[in-house]
Amino acid sequence: MGNAQKTESAEGLRKFEKVCQIIDKYNRDPSKLIPILQEVQHEYRYLPEQVQSYIATSLGLSPARVFGVASFYANFALEPKGRYVIHVCDGTACHVKGSTGIKEAVCELLKLSDSKKTTTDMLFTLETVSCLGACGLAPVMTINDEVHGQVTPAKAVELIKTIMEREQGK
Repeated sequence: MGNAQKTESAEGLRKFEKVCQIIDKYNRDPSKLIPILQEVQHEYRYLPEQVQSYIATSLGLSPARVFGVASFYANFALEPKGRYVIHVCDGTACHVKGSTGIKEAVCELLKLSDSKKTTTDMLFTLETVSCLGACGLAPVMTINDEVHGQVTPAKAVELIKTIMEREQGK
């Protein structure tokens, strides 16, 4: 085995080390597929296809079964997400109070669209959700599960610019 192959093999093992720990934590029990996928997604911020196949093999399930579960539930992501996931609520209360303007302002700032939800630098992902369960604070958005209520388009832009400035200082 050449040095390049050894390096690739070692990187592959390291890539799945955390996945192995998670699978072992659940005693390789196929009935624990959903919590395993949740923890793996927390680690990677999405469920890479290779990782899904690895989980399937480790649990004695077919890759189609794992993909079926991962693609059925809305809280699982099959595409990479940014470090900061922004959810803009578009439920009835938020919509009536102007959530569409918030989404438009964020899209303009981050150069995103309905077909491009994640910034090229993988810093931000923007998603519209049906309800965040904080209707009394409408319009609402979250950034990595931190709730921001009574948001205006200007406030949304300000929150994101603060994060951008903090990230540039790192």
